[in-house]
Amino acid sequence: MKVINTIAALKSLLEPIKLAQQKIALVPTMGALHKGHVSLIKIAQQQADVVVCSIFVNPTQFTDPKDLEKYPRPLEHDMKMLEEAGCNVVFMPAVTEMYPRPEVWQIDLGPAEFILEGEFRKGHYQGVTQIVKKLFDAVNPDVAFFGQKDFQQVLMIKNMVAYFNMPVQIVSCPIIREEDGLAMSSRNIHLTPADRKNALVLSKALRYVQDNFATHSIPELLEAARKLINSTPGVELDYFSIADGDTLLPEQNKGHHPIVALVAAKVGQTRLIDNMILN
Repeated sequence: MKVINTIAALKSLLEPIKLAQQKIALVPTMGALHKGHVSLIKIAQQQADVVVCSIFVNPTQFTDPKDLEKYPRPLEHDMKMLEEAGCNVVFMPAVTEMYPRPEVWQIDLGPAEFILEGEFRKGHYQGVTQIVKKLFDAVNPDVAFFGQKDFQQVLMIKNMVAYFNMPVQIVSCPIIREEDGLAMSSRNIHLTPADRKNALVLSKALRYVQDNFATHSIPELLEAARKLINSTPGVELDYFSIADGDTLLPEQNKGHHPIVALVAAKVGQTRLIDNMILN
């Protein structure tokens, strides 16, 4: 496993691989890796010859400086996980490497940028797409893998790729859950034992909606899910939405296009998101 810290070194390593027409996959991460990240690497290995995993805590996507400050950075643990997963290249740049000078970034990501997460974390997806574009420029991957847990993020990245007409395929990979249903997240380490128990209501509400999707109306499902979450102590609901999977606009009818249920809530001091595809 090669560890690279500069874009120049990364390009000189990957360009011959690209010229040999070998397929390069990128798995972008902010570190604090868990089994969900490893699952992305495993899927990438099946579809590409070389897997690059980036670890970079991107400052431009944090709307709260405190959030950036307390973001976990267990580097030794991450390296061990990547080594065991058989990752080929780790790209771990400094902030000055990715942002050598101040820059303005504002692109049209479509109306979905401003709803759900976009409403609670204004500017977040501009920061996400800014760094992902930089990573794509540095790695020049054929295919990039992202977790479905950040459903809206995957949609924003697809919109950014279309905006720049970039030749990279975006693959969304299934959510990996703990045995009790909690979606794996780097933020879960901040949950107290009581929070951890209360957090299960998110996957419980999603599962309820999925199980009853065929027999109940969308307003009925929304009401039941929100009621379940709002009656759980220590859980503060930001939103629970049943949406069109392509636009994230609230869904009224059960059409043939993908429909997804998305939830965000503060559990204790930790904000968690989750989702489930319903059809």
